[in-house]
Order: sequence, then C-alpha cells, then structure tokens
Amino acid sequence: MAAEVQPLQPIKLPKGPVTITAEQRYWQSYSSQLQIDPSQHASPVTHISFPPPAPSNLTVSPQELFAVTTGSRVQIFSSKTRKPVKTISRFNVDDIAHFGNIRRDGRVVVAGGDSGAIQAFDLNSRAILKTWKEHKQPVWVTQWHPSDMTGLMSCSDDRTVRLWDLPSDKSIMSLHGHQDYVRCGAFMPSQSGLLVSGSYDQTVRLWDSRIGGNAVMVFKHAAAIESVLPMPSGTAILASAENAISVLDVVAAKPIHLLKNHQKTVTSLALANNGGRLLSGGLDGHVKVFETTGWNVVAGMKYPSPILSLNVISSGLQREDRHIAVGMQSGILSIKTRLSGEQKVQAREREKEMKALMEGKIEQYDRAKKRKRGKGWDRRIRGKDFTGEGADIVIEGNARGKVNNSLPWGNALRWGEYSKALDLVLESNAGNARAQTLTVLTALRHRSALRSALSNRDSVTLPPVLRWLIKSIVEPRTVRLTVDVALIVLDLYADQLGKSPEVDMLIDVLKKKVSLCVEASQTAWSVMGMVELLVRGAGEEPVAEE
Repeated sequence: MAAEVQPLQPIKLPKGPVTITAEQRYWQSYSSQLQIDPSQHASPVTHISFPPPAPSNLTVSPQELFAVTTGSRVQIFSSKTRKPVKTISRFNVDDIAHFGNIRRDGRVVVAGGDSGAIQAFDLNSRAILKTWKEHKQPVWVTQWHPSDMTGLMSCSDDRTVRLWDLPSDKSIMSLHGHQDYVRCGAFMPSQSGLLVSGSYDQTVRLWDSRIGGNAVMVFKHAAAIESVLPMPSGTAILASAENAISVLDVVAAKPIHLLKNHQKTVTSLALANNGGRLLSGGLDGHVKVFETTGWNVVAGMKYPSPILSLNVISSGLQREDRHIAVGMQSGILSIKTRLSGEQKVQAREREKEMKALMEGKIEQYDRAKKRKRGKGWDRRIRGKDFTGEGADIVIEGNARGKVNNSLPWGNALRWGEYSKALDLVLESNAGNARAQTLTVLTALRHRSALRSALSNRDSVTLPPVLRWLIKSIVEPRTVRLTVDVALIVLDLYADQLGKSPEVDMLIDVLKKKVSLCVEASQTAWSVMGMVELLVRGAGEEPVAEE
C-alpha cells in the first residue's frame, strides 16, 4: 500500500519592517474579538450604551452591564462574559427601538421608539414601569440625568427636547427651537442643569434646564448633526456633521477645531482613557482614534460594514477601558477586548494545552505540568465554549477524518507535471495566490525542477512568468527566489528576444525594475556608511587641549 502524500505546507514570509508607535500597539492590544448577531433579523445595531460613572458625591457600585439596541429589542450584555444576559422586547410589533439606556444603578432601562413612546423597564423582571406618549414622532434619544436618579431627557423628530421625572406622568419641561429632526443629545457632565442637542437643522444647541425657554447658545454647521458628545471638563462639545467632527468651545462660544479624517458620515463618538482619547465611527467602516490635546489621529481600526454605533466599555472599580464595542449596519456587534496581564498568561496557557491536545501530546503536557485529569476530560474540553472573554481559539467540531481535496497545482506536482503546476498557480485568482506561487516555486527549486518548469514556453505561457518577476523583484523577502527564477528565464530565452513584442516589452520593464532596485541598494549602502561614520564619531571621546 502506497504511503499517503501529504500536501505542501504554504510558504509564510517573515513580517517586513513596520514602524508601530506605542499608541498603535496599545489599540492593537484590543485583539480578542467576538462578533455577535444580536438580532434574529439582522437589524442594524443602532446604539450601544454604558452607564456613566457616578458623581463623586454618590456611592453607587459600578455595573458590569451595557445595552445594545437593534431592531425592536434592547439586549443587555455582561461586560465580564461579553454575552447577553437579558433581552427586552416588549415593544409594539411594528415599532423600532432607539437608544436603550441603563441607569447607573443597573435597575432601570429606558428606551424610545418609532411610535413616539418612551418606556422605562425594570431590568430584573423586564416589566414596564412607565410609558410616556407625548412625543408625536420617533424618539431617538433617551438619556438618564448624570446625578438625579429619576431624571432623564429625550430628543424626537417632532423637533423638541423634553425633560422627564420617572414618578411623573408628564414631561416636566419641553424645549423648543430646533427646526428639524432632533437626532442626538446629552446632558453636560457638570451638575449645572445644562444639556446639548443636535438636529438635522444643522445646529447644535445648548440648553439650561433651570430657566427653560430658548437655547442659551447655538452653533451653526454646514450639514445635519448626527452625534454630539460633551467633554468631561464641561467646557467643550464634540459634534459630527457629515464626515467632519467639530470641537466647540462653550466658554468662547465658537468652534476651535474641525477634524476631517473620515471619508463618509461620522455616526458615533465615544471617549476613552478618561477623556484623553476620542473614538469616532463612520459609514466608511473606520474607527479613528484622536488624542484630545492637539486632536491628531493616533490609531485606527477597519470594520467590514458601515458603523452606526460605538462605545468604550470600562470594567472594575477603577473603571479601566476594557472593551471596544462597535455596532454595524449589517447587524453584527463586534466586541474587542484588551486582556489583562493575568488573562494573557491564561490565554497563552490555554493555547498551549489545545495545541498539545490537537497534536496528540496531551500526556507529555500533563506530565510537564504535573497534572492529573479525571474521567471524561476530553469530552469536556472539546465541548467547552471558548467564545467568552479572553478566548483566542474557537473549536467547531472535530474535522478528523475529513480529507480536503488537493489544489489543482498540488495534483500536478504530485504527478511530476511541473510546467502545468506553475501555469495553474500563476493563473489563480485566489486571495492567497501570491503565497501559493511562492510555495510552488520553492517546491520546484527544492526538487531541482525550476528549469524544467520554465522550459519550452512560448509567447503565451512566458509572459505570466515575466509579470510575476516584475511584481516580485522589488520584494526583499523573496529576492533570492526571484533572482533564481529570473536568471533561468534569461538563460533559456535570451536568444529568442525580438520574436514577440509583448515578451520584449516585459523584459524591458523587468530591466528597468532591476535598475531601480540596484540604484536603491547602492543608495542604502551609502547611507549606511555615513551612519556608521557618525556613530563611530559620536562614540569617540573628545581630546582635551593642552
């Protein structure tokens, strides 16, 4: 019986030199990503809220919960496990929920809806505590007061901003002044009674609830306002309109910065690092990170779908930033987690254990760890859910016994059809075609079959090889292999130049690419020589004059 032919291992190139700042490294540490579809109907995730920290004069224990609003439901997630613990769906059948918000004591949730109703729910029993129906059009914002446990605000498409008290059956104040839909709003962080709202009438308005009436300050913009966010100092407001974010100085009553780093509309804003960083999400699928001193972009993240909601979830008594939660148009909720030092150690140890298990070396692993396992440990570990916080591995069943069919070029290599294998991989349009090409060429070189695979080519089969050389000759990580292929091609076909205009043109392009690479290499050697002289000169001690 013939031995089984194992498939070739794909070539993995070493990572090239990349300059990564400490800031980028920090945001890349949010890497343990969990993607959830919280809605059965793939409804967009329109809002993610997290209870703000209690003021210093109030003693309220932090809640490890955050709310995700999608479709006609509000789901409550645990920030410890990143899993839903409650679902509130007591809305009308044709109603869409907006801006589900948890009170900071974790006992009451409030949300608006397309019907214009505002509902407050008991979080434990999910019973409706209060329903207000004064708004005549959809309510887009419902937010709890920062210090008053029963006070809240709402913003609606009926152009009004209203203030409410939970025990009361009617609003306690209605603020008029906007000329179009009011889609965003928030309380200012200080206890001065100020609140801010943004509208499709292209204005951001600052209100004083102690006096009511007209807005005390109005900032005019060039487009509809999608999101507003007060800074913790209470002296500045961030507002997004189309693809720009404006920084509004409340003290000077004027805008002081305009940030245009997104390509499409900015839909959501969130603060991190105790207000030291601003995160913005847009319809371009990008999250940008700004430092809030000079308002420069310091990092970024890319998502596969337009972003509609964004928040930074903190955890623990110190309220350290733990998760970056992003809601998308596709209905997917992405939660990226930054693991603590102890959790990183546990995750690495879990990865080693699972690797030993998959390689059949679990007994050696146990002996090294001086561990004894009880009966049925293999079933428990295989069935364990690894999708919670800190998970770096997800096991989906046992693929043992399922043999994947080899790639076409793999079969050609197996039967010694080297030219055919090279042609197949050069014609491939797969996403990893480059890695597959390197794998085949490396295998051909190891088998001393490069010359055989490159021989007997004509004006149709030779150009793909030349195009690959032109594209790869500038890559320093593959220069040895590329040069080997190029030398064989020139040796085989040098006497045939002038017979095919396309081949002649490609050879000319290759020559120019090689010349540029040689020139760049010579320049690099010159620079390195100058740097060495400078380093040696700096290392010599100055001679004291007599």
